[in-house]
Amino acid sequence: MKSAPLTAGPPALALARAVPKIPALDALPGGSMYEPKWDGYRIVISSAEDATTLWSRQGKDLTRYFPDLAAAAEDQIPPGFIVDGEAVIWTDGRLDFEALQKRLTTSKKNLAALVSERPATFVAFDLLQAAGTDTRGLALRDRRELLEELASWWEPPLDLSPVTTDLAKATIWFETMPATGVEGLVIKGADQEYQGGERQWLKVKHRETLDVVCAAVIGPINRPEMVVAGLPIGGELRIVGRTSLLKGQTSRALAAHLKPGRTDHPWPAEVKSGAIDRFNSTSSTTALTLVEPMVVEVSADTAFSGSSFRHALRYKRARPELDPADVAVPGHLVLNP
Repeated sequence: MKSAPLTAGPPALALARAVPKIPALDALPGGSMYEPKWDGYRIVISSAEDATTLWSRQGKDLTRYFPDLAAAAEDQIPPGFIVDGEAVIWTDGRLDFEALQKRLTTSKKNLAALVSERPATFVAFDLLQAAGTDTRGLALRDRRELLEELASWWEPPLDLSPVTTDLAKATIWFETMPATGVEGLVIKGADQEYQGGERQWLKVKHRETLDVVCAAVIGPINRPEMVVAGLPIGGELRIVGRTSLLKGQTSRALAAHLKPGRTDHPWPAEVKSGAIDRFNSTSSTTALTLVEPMVVEVSADTAFSGSSFRHALRYKRARPELDPADVAVPGHLVLNP
């Protein structure tokens, strides 16, 4: 184990790469340890003698946006400890990513009221430093033991993320936790050291199949590149996201069902890029190829907030036999029109 303390500033964080299904028990060194994949902001809490700092995954100081977590950490995490985890907000028993986003966009004047109305929780899952000693060279099972000891006397809003080495239990989590907004599972090796900046862990997201309305595509109508998806929200067909890139054969098969949109089309021919890609922060616009609305089947993960999907959908097939007027917003999606 490295004995020197970590240098000042945000540490590089270990990351995960996506896999299509839950990995086996022997998939990673030392055996797989399964944890929930929280739908929140990745945050590292660094507790020092002179200050407690909350760092984002990108190394941004988020302390002022989460005064509730900072105060709890200052009170319950001794100096010399660095804890890796996720900041989340619960609303009516479900994770609320939209409420988290408001923390970063609300004015300083209104932040205190927002914090009081919608308090955050910090869910810890790893320990990078203990009592001034760098623990990243320890195996995960040993870091977890130290983290559990640290968290044994925590009180809300600090919490410890559950973990299991039981594949059957992990599978139950994977099937049932999405009802609370948990995205899926993160899988780590019990013998793995903490390798900042490396995609050493695995993640699998829970996905559901649903029908949406394709009322536009990106690219030419005879070779669409992406489907622009819509759902009926607030009495109108709203753009809720886009699919990932369509491959050649899939694109041609969809094109066979597409017809040019009529003059009374519900969408404009050009929209702000953020309307179809939640995390496109540019002021650019995207041209749409308007088509006659039709139903398509897509696969989506649980990351839906406000009135759109935060991640790209996966196109599965055209459903020309269905009436777009019969498409409804799935009951598990929490809307904020």
